[in-house]
Amino acid sequence: MDSGRTRQALVVRGGWEGHSPVAATERFIPFLEEHGYAVEVHESPEVYADGEKLAAIDLVVQCYTQGVATDEQVLGLSAAVAGGTGLAGWHGGVCDSFRGSPDYLHLTGGQWAAHPGGFVEYEVTVVPERRGHQIVEGLDRWALNTEQYWVLTDELNDVLATTTFGVRDDTPWREELTCPAVWTRQWGKGRVFVSTIGHKLEDLDHPDVRTLTERGLLWASR
Repeated sequence: MDSGRTRQALVVRGGWEGHSPVAATERFIPFLEEHGYAVEVHESPEVYADGEKLAAIDLVVQCYTQGVATDEQVLGLSAAVAGGTGLAGWHGGVCDSFRGSPDYLHLTGGQWAAHPGGFVEYEVTVVPERRGHQIVEGLDRWALNTEQYWVLTDELNDVLATTTFGVRDDTPWREELTCPAVWTRQWGKGRVFVSTIGHKLEDLDHPDVRTLTERGLLWASR
């Protein structure tokens, strides 16, 4: 690949407005531009059906909660990632998207299931064996007061950080559960980065969250 080529980033945002898709993505667009990306923004997943366009994209940043994508759109995105296009996102904008699409779930490797208690105090902890990964290097653990995502995932993910749900007399689960909070995934020639953190804009401004999210965008890129 020509190292002098301007890298191409595609931001796809929309869906449920509770995750502030415009304001959230606007936090990271200048960062990408500073790192040499030309950034194009789309307000729907329709662009995913354009295989020729996606093949030229180095990074897709998705912030699209719930919503609907056609099979053609989802399979177009999946094929592009398999061909080397990176996919990255945070919170419901990437792991609670297109609930009716098994192919999308297969691509991202995780689906939001619940956030018990709404806004709660909880910790995110870097997996000790993964502390050397460039996304979380130098990070350890940090506390948040926001939605704690309970996610259903599979073993193909490289889990970089986790969060633990405690058990109380009033919880229906009877044992502590540790869930992935940040993971990566290899899909063909492409990379996927998912962080479950980011319900509020303030969550994305937390220094450790901002650091790992920015690193994740660059890591996932072609």
